[in-house]
Amino acid sequence: MTLAGIELNYLVNKISEEVQGYYVSNIWGITKDSILFKLHHPEKSDIFMMISTSGVWITSVKIDQIEPNRLLKRLRSDLLRFKITKIEQKGSERIAYFTFAGFDKEFVIIGEFFGDGNILLCNDEMKILALQHAIDVRHRTLGVGMTYATPPSSGLDIFNISELDFEDLKKSELIAGKWFGRTLGLPKKYVEGIFELSDVNSKKIGKDLNDDEIKKIFHTTSTIVTNVTKGNHDPIIIRNETSEVIPIKLGESDGKISSVNSFMEGLDTVFTENIVEKGRSIQTGESDKKIKELETQISEQEKAIETVKEKSKYVTNLANSLYVIVSKGMVSIEDPNAQSILEENNAKLSKEKGISLIVIKDEKIKINPEASLQSIASVLFNEAKRQSGAIKSIDQIKNKTKKKLEKLKNRTEASTQEIIVSEVRKKNWYERYRWFFTSDDMLAIGGRDAPSNSAVVRKHLGKNDKIFHGDIFGSPFFILKDAENPSTNSMNEVAHATVCFSRAWREGMHGTNAFWVNPEQVKKSAPSGQFLPKGSFTIEGKRNFVNIPSLKLAVGIIPQDDHYLLTSGPPETIKKNSLCYAIIEPHGLEMPEVAKKIKLEFSKLEEEITKQINLDDFVRALPAGQSQIKEVSYGDAS
Repeated sequence: MTLAGIELNYLVNKISEEVQGYYVSNIWGITKDSILFKLHHPEKSDIFMMISTSGVWITSVKIDQIEPNRLLKRLRSDLLRFKITKIEQKGSERIAYFTFAGFDKEFVIIGEFFGDGNILLCNDEMKILALQHAIDVRHRTLGVGMTYATPPSSGLDIFNISELDFEDLKKSELIAGKWFGRTLGLPKKYVEGIFELSDVNSKKIGKDLNDDEIKKIFHTTSTIVTNVTKGNHDPIIIRNETSEVIPIKLGESDGKISSVNSFMEGLDTVFTENIVEKGRSIQTGESDKKIKELETQISEQEKAIETVKEKSKYVTNLANSLYVIVSKGMVSIEDPNAQSILEENNAKLSKEKGISLIVIKDEKIKINPEASLQSIASVLFNEAKRQSGAIKSIDQIKNKTKKKLEKLKNRTEASTQEIIVSEVRKKNWYERYRWFFTSDDMLAIGGRDAPSNSAVVRKHLGKNDKIFHGDIFGSPFFILKDAENPSTNSMNEVAHATVCFSRAWREGMHGTNAFWVNPEQVKKSAPSGQFLPKGSFTIEGKRNFVNIPSLKLAVGIIPQDDHYLLTSGPPETIKKNSLCYAIIEPHGLEMPEVAKKIKLEFSKLEEEITKQINLDDFVRALPAGQSQIKEVSYGDAS
């Protein structure tokens, strides 16, 4: 399916609203004409935006790369860490501009969603830096180094039409539906829908339409344009030979119809299916080519075996015939009777560069013409034996080729099902920090570094919370949320986590204290004439100290809704809430090595679930410094 200009208008406005304040944190090339952008915001969930030659949409899935994308390297080089500042449509055309800014630079991605489509990267002067494919046609030329030029506009601007614009339809010799599609640039589904909802025959000649029919068409068109662009949707997916999603119902539809929650969700479903299907087609095409090559090899090897067998048979027959005439007293190959035997066996004597040969079925066998017939027959038998050995070798090669072919066919069948489409889970707000749930199911969050330390206190400290800090330089702030009347257990667990995630872990400093205070005791600015480093705050009033005698943490996989999250915290609460857990203590291996070992151990207990969790997530769950694994087991939630 292709997007209509009015649909693109809605998408541009909708996506613009959602991506305000987001920057590009990663870019993937999915196919040669589909690019996935991961957009990050310091306070909101990540957004995944797909730009392809079909259109632009926010997606809930991530597809593994199907084929290389020629723009990917350049886009990553220029756009990573850049904010997306503006998305706009070019008039009512199916062209969108995506502006990215940062580091005193500005870049524009242009998506052309008509014809074969195109994706271009331009600088702030609209000079083309890279593009999916160059264009050289009568009305415009596009290439690297050139200034971007839009295609010449044709017809009316559908967003600014009036009833007077339809006066030309009254004079047209064209079929009304055809005039409508050309003049307003609407796809066939909208043209047919507008005429059906207006109860006007689209096959009428334009000049044969009366004023009432023109008025109906105009009002129906205006209503549809308004509903589509403003988001007054009742979207459906229509499936027949192909699948498409439309934001509003346009009369009767052929095919299987299913409703969908939103137009964006419907686009994500249909376009993702199209990308995956294309991927399967690409994989099948490449495999089919390799399969054909192997089948050709096998056919040639079988022909070679038959040819060698035939030659071997002729050589053996000639050798036997020579033995027969030897028994009759002949001694020389040059004897006329011997020559007759050669002819009967399709063989002849020949000389090349002074070397005597017997030529039989294009096979040249070197002989000594002065040797006895018995010796020559023996030479022929040896040649027949050599050729039998060649048959065996070719047959072995053929069997290896057959195994390759069978393996490739099996792999091809499996690979068409192996295009990985993983759901993009919207992360909880607290997952950007250190977090865990206490034994009483209370949420605790803590900073990972100076910026997140600051964010935890400035953005998330509420009046009913308790805030913790270690009695040591290099400690994070932890907050126990909604802790008006917290249990001693929960308070001790948060104090324990605060110390373990401090410098005490790296130094192996057992017996360190943590303290907690109420929110009003935390001052976010320094006293007059003093300076506070980033991530630091002033504490006033009484501090409530908790001694933490030993350093021990647990890393565990927590089931939450339909997902599994990796977290770390005090052992007792992690064991209670986890499917499986690993207890760690200071000293031992560096963080990446410990992360690998924990993931390996978890795979032995919960292989399928562990496979879904990235190694980076295991690293992020660990405290800074070295650690050693003391215990791995199933948790109470298993």
